[in-house]
Amino acid sequence: MECPHLSSSVCIVPDSAKFPNGSPSSWCCSVCRSNKSPWVCLTCSSVHCGRYVNGHAKKHYEDAQIPLTNHKKTEKQEKVQHTVCMDCSSYSTYCYRCDDFVVNDTKLGLVQKVREHLQNLENSAFTADRHRKRKLLENSSLNSKLLKVNGSTTALCATGLRNLGNTCFMNAILQSLSNIQQFCCYFKELPAVELRNGKTAGRRTYHTRSQGDNNVSLVEEFRKTLCALWQGSQTAFSPESLFYVVWKIMPNFRGYQQQDAHEFMRYLLDHLHLELQGGFNGVSRSVILQENSSLSASNKCCINGASTVVTAIFGGILQNEVNCLICGTESRKFDPFLDLSLDIPSQFRNKRSKNQENGPLCSLRDCLRSFTDLEELDETELYMCHKCKKKQKSTKKFWIQKLPKVLCLHLKRFHWTAYLRNKVDTYVEFPLRGLDMKCYLLEPENSGPESCLYDLAAVVVHHGSGVGSGHYTAYATHEGRWFHFNDSTVTLTDEETVVKAKAYILFYVERQARSGSEKL
Repeated sequence: MECPHLSSSVCIVPDSAKFPNGSPSSWCCSVCRSNKSPWVCLTCSSVHCGRYVNGHAKKHYEDAQIPLTNHKKTEKQEKVQHTVCMDCSSYSTYCYRCDDFVVNDTKLGLVQKVREHLQNLENSAFTADRHRKRKLLENSSLNSKLLKVNGSTTALCATGLRNLGNTCFMNAILQSLSNIQQFCCYFKELPAVELRNGKTAGRRTYHTRSQGDNNVSLVEEFRKTLCALWQGSQTAFSPESLFYVVWKIMPNFRGYQQQDAHEFMRYLLDHLHLELQGGFNGVSRSVILQENSSLSASNKCCINGASTVVTAIFGGILQNEVNCLICGTESRKFDPFLDLSLDIPSQFRNKRSKNQENGPLCSLRDCLRSFTDLEELDETELYMCHKCKKKQKSTKKFWIQKLPKVLCLHLKRFHWTAYLRNKVDTYVEFPLRGLDMKCYLLEPENSGPESCLYDLAAVVVHHGSGVGSGHYTAYATHEGRWFHFNDSTVTLTDEETVVKAKAYILFYVERQARSGSEKL
């Protein structure tokens, strides 16, 4: 939006002496000393934390306002208001009086000058830090940046994602997808798109809530985010631009309340699929997909039109078989899917931990069996039999007609009761390697010995009691090592820790080479 308060609020001139030492993205709040989400006041250059940390930036603005009294404001009081600040990580500008992000500048271009100055400080700090780390790496024979893990120093090149205000649901999904190599590599290899033209061509786009839908590209921002991860150039990346695109095209996810990670994943994949069906710099993306033979070969799963990398990797086909119990008429329907939502069988719902002794342990096989077993439909789901010409009692069974390259399994942990949505906190045992899906196939005899085996690539975990609260984290494997992604914090972990997690979403990748690992 065009902010009318810049001339009275932007008073600082770029000067290194007025700013703290170090890189702007790691500056500390002058009140609580937190280095998460630092914002700099463009009136006095003081640094405070954002409203979703401890809110000292907003409090700084509120404290600086003139109390509402009967006395007239002086000219000096009218000019200095501390209403505009800049994000030290993304360099976006925000006005507290307008309560929105700002796209315009002062007549002297002070906002852009401060922005460029912060970028120079960040680049200088990064260059110095990289030089220091290179010397340290050479001395210790390491080949990646150093991070602290469980009290010790280890080689680690993973990048975290900053929490923008209850966006852990998005961060967990993005980190999981970034570790599915075929999927991630496709987007990273796409050519970059410049969304703006004319006077602003070639300049960085600063998204605001007021921009139209035509100015955003989910594919492009998703590509940029994936490129920023695993580069080892920073410990945490702010997915702000992607989040604003999500706000633009997915109204359900506007605001800063907690969201369902599975619902977000489905919306994200669906919208990526739809956008990928369009053109890309004048070249059809379906052509780009066809050039990658490993993705296009034997791909028959199309959802809402032509195939894309989304359906080529996550797409499978279910056969829905319904039998009338009165006349025996059989009805078959084939449905494409991107993921399978599995119920946790009711007999296991009191089993809250792996080591709990009461009752049998629930396994992923139990959930898959419950999904594919023959089921008699209840009175509320009577089947319209075309032979009987009326609704009749019937049975239903699912078969998997085609397995995807990446099998996404969603455990249905949230269930609606009369007034609220409860969480099923049951521990479900799942394999790290060798998940065998052959017994769930419609025609298992037509599958090769290795084509039905899957190895775990990532796990999304929900911590807490309700879907509208709690916290999401993710575990993922990269180059043979397991990592735990908790927003901006990334730590090395081990397989023993991963298998103890109460999984919410599991990503299994089709095994390419024969291995001696055990099957499920």
